[in-house]
Amino acid sequence: MRSIEFIASTGATAAASAGRFLDGLVHPCAAADSMTRGRHRSFIAANLTAGALALFALPLHLAFTGGISLPQALAFAWLAGQMPIAMYLSYSGKLETAHALSAALFSCFIGWMAFVTGGLDSVALVWLAIVPLEAALSRSRKVIGLATLSAASVVGLLLLARDTGVDAGPFAADWASDQVRTLAILGGLLYALLVAFRVEWSGADAEVIATEREARYRLVADNVSDVITLHSQDGDTLFATPSIRSLLDLSVNEATGDGLFQRVHVADRPGFLTTLNDAARQKVSKSLQFRARRGPSKPGESGQPSYVWLEMRCRPLGYEEIIDGEAAVVAVTRDITRYKAHEEELEEAQHDAEAASAAKTRFLANVSHELRTPLNAIIGFSDILRQFTPEQLPPERQREYVDLIHASGQHLLQVVNDILDMSKIETGNFELCVEPFRPALCIGECIDMMRQQAASREVAIHLDVPESLPELDGDRRACKQIFINLISNAIKFTKSGGAVTVSARRHGAWVDVQVRDTGVGIAAEDLARLGTPFLQIDNGYDRRHEGTGLGLSVVKGLVALHGGEVHFESTVGVGTCVSVRLPAHLPVADMREVAAREPSGRNAGRGTKTMVA
Repeated sequence: MRSIEFIASTGATAAASAGRFLDGLVHPCAAADSMTRGRHRSFIAANLTAGALALFALPLHLAFTGGISLPQALAFAWLAGQMPIAMYLSYSGKLETAHALSAALFSCFIGWMAFVTGGLDSVALVWLAIVPLEAALSRSRKVIGLATLSAASVVGLLLLARDTGVDAGPFAADWASDQVRTLAILGGLLYALLVAFRVEWSGADAEVIATEREARYRLVADNVSDVITLHSQDGDTLFATPSIRSLLDLSVNEATGDGLFQRVHVADRPGFLTTLNDAARQKVSKSLQFRARRGPSKPGESGQPSYVWLEMRCRPLGYEEIIDGEAAVVAVTRDITRYKAHEEELEEAQHDAEAASAAKTRFLANVSHELRTPLNAIIGFSDILRQFTPEQLPPERQREYVDLIHASGQHLLQVVNDILDMSKIETGNFELCVEPFRPALCIGECIDMMRQQAASREVAIHLDVPESLPELDGDRRACKQIFINLISNAIKFTKSGGAVTVSARRHGAWVDVQVRDTGVGIAAEDLARLGTPFLQIDNGYDRRHEGTGLGLSVVKGLVALHGGEVHFESTVGVGTCVSVRLPAHLPVADMREVAAREPSGRNAGRGTKTMVA
């Protein structure tokens, strides 16, 4: 038992060593393709075996028989000649040439055998039928034709020798006995059988290799995320890989014909067909980005079908690559929805950056006026006061100049404060000191501060804030700044004879403060832009109203820090209403009542925020 296992192990080791030896003899040009490598390896193995057999058998034959006849010498020479041909294939990698040399050598051997054993009457001519059969192993019509031509040439030369009276003379061998004839015929049949087995083995190996290759390609096609399709010139789909299921929720059968085309967005269908047609007609590679519907045609939850962005890269098939008869274009399609979304985000970010840059440029142009005007007034009137003694200027004129300097300084301080507050809000470093305070008192103080401005513009101010309002839960200074900015804006944009009304009402856990004016109003398309930093609806250098464009931005930022909301309503020529919602400071019982009435819990997560960072 152990001896059998040893023999089997030794045989397996020898076979593996022989396989590695043959693989080393295969030319590098054939090593990359398994099917070509197998054909080279089979040819080299058969020819080396024949040559080695001749070299091994010749000494034995001479030892046992003591001599050798001419036919025997020709047979040994033919077998030994196979080895150089195998070496030629190993060195050059030219399989067709090696098969042609082998067929020519075999034809010459049969021709000489027939010539010395009776010419056209020799039984050796039966072996000529094997020449084109063996050439079929090359899988080349050219080699088969050359082999047939070499066999026919042998018959032609023998016919010419008979007609001219040329014979083998002293080299002639006697194969007249029936035993010799039978042996020659059986030898030919045996060799033909071996060649037939080689053809069958070669075909079986090719079939196995083709099956393995198809399995590898199918494995790749089934697992790759990109979709590979074949199209006819008119755009019909002839073949699609299974990955189309994950891409468009479409089966392979549903995609064939015009199934894939029906999924293409209507606006992109002309480009889809044009790209395929151009690739087929112009014989150039083309690419296209288009939208395709994913899933069934019925709308989804959004009310619209779901579309994905795809990129298709296609190239034409050459005449040597005709597949499925009508296939003209092969295309590789991949999902680029994320790429398109990222591209749109970049474009939007670039647009926002350009808008912000333009807004800051406009702001610098506008704020220069706001800074220079009060500074010029301060410097100018202070120079007047320096040039004249108190006795040279009347007291009322001195008082007027001091008041103008003070007003200009206050205006300059307000501009600087707005810029600093907006910067703190944008960077998240604005500190809130939250404490309860009465809104009626705070709003009243703000109106008192703005009465002089309103009187100078002949604008009436009305206050409608009940004393019963709950206290506000916020930063008193920040809320005061909110109210002052809103009232100042309302007065600024209200013509003489108009009115500004400030009202406040409780709304659940919130207090709504409204500042309504009868001014010029704002167009509907400009309402959405209100509160954007550095933005003024009137952006021209000849604008009629002062300001840096930061007032409403500061208001929105401060209200957001309190967790509230700002809402704008306006009609051109009628007026504007700005509503600010701020948190109320309520007792625990009132908070529970509000929470019970508002199950959505809008203020459930509200807490005291002392700093935004």
